Amino acid sequence: MDVRRPTIADVAKRAGVSKGLVSFVFNDKPGVAAPTRERILAAAAELGWQPDQLARSLSTQQAASLGLVVRRDPTVLAADPFFPAFMAGVETALTERGWVLVLSLVPDADAEAATYRSLAAHRRVDGVLLTDLRRDDERLPLLAGLGLPAVCVGRPDAPAGFPVVNLDDAAGLRAVVEHLVGLGHRRIGYVGGDVGMLHGLRRRATFRAALAGHGLEPVGLVDTDFSAAAGAAATTALLDAPERPTALVYASDPMAVAGLAVLQRRGLRVPQDCSVTGFDGMELGAHLHPALTTVGADPLAWGRAAAGVLLRLLDDGRAEDLELPAAALLVRSSTGPPPDPPA
Repeated sequence: MDVRRPTIADVAKRAGVSKGLVSFVFNDKPGVAAPTRERILAAAAELGWQPDQLARSLSTQQAASLGLVVRRDPTVLAADPFFPAFMAGVETALTERGWVLVLSLVPDADAEAATYRSLAAHRRVDGVLLTDLRRDDERLPLLAGLGLPAVCVGRPDAPAGFPVVNLDDAAGLRAVVEHLVGLGHRRIGYVGGDVGMLHGLRRRATFRAALAGHGLEPVGLVDTDFSAAAGAAATTALLDAPERPTALVYASDPMAVAGLAVLQRRGLRVPQDCSVTGFDGMELGAHLHPALTTVGADPLAWGRAAAGVLLRLLDDGRAEDLELPAAALLVRSSTGPPPDPPA
């Protein structure tokens, strides 16, 4: 049996108004009295009617979508807990107004630039979320030249001309160092991420500066691509070094999990023989044995906030920068005092 879908005319009839007034309400136009607006929304809810997003976008010259272009290896991205949670946060903000997220994975800088040009030329998105900021990021002048509104996820190293939604991860990394030094560790190694990205560079610099504040130098420091495989390889290299660390700090939770596995395969106890910390606050870390000490960055809230700022920019033509609560240390059972020195 074919059940007819409700139409705008049905909503207008149920609410006792014109179709034009229904359209005004669902396009957020001013001039509709509050009781009338509520009656229209109630009628639409009772009938299960929603405006056709394609027709609405054509009438408003909007694509009703935001873009996210990510230049990373898909295998690394698939194992990274940040982006799925970040995109879920974006989607929660977009769903409220019936918009969608357009995701593009690209292999290199040329493909990335071409994708932005295509999105702008074909008006596939109304604005973009700019992640994985880089030194002297060439995407900033490109987007400005294309006239494509954007929000920077993280603080760029130069004035961007776009709103910024930032979360201070340095505070969390400094807390990690204070925690480990407070436990008595003096031989601390670091497995970092891609220093071509500003957050990878800043985390490494923050780690070194925090150690230097205690008169310490890293016993080893390895930069990677943030992947679990690279984290495992870096762990092996640090354990084979002449001066083995008593604590390992990782710039991401997937790398910390991989490092934890390397330590355990070698018969080393965590944290009795070596303490381990991660970064991201992924839920899985709380269920490991031992549970992972990490820094909680709340990417879901970050995604929701970034989408909200971009939507305000599109609605009002301007939006203020937003500073989110700083990343915080989550102490669990993968950290403890260093092993006693041999007699």
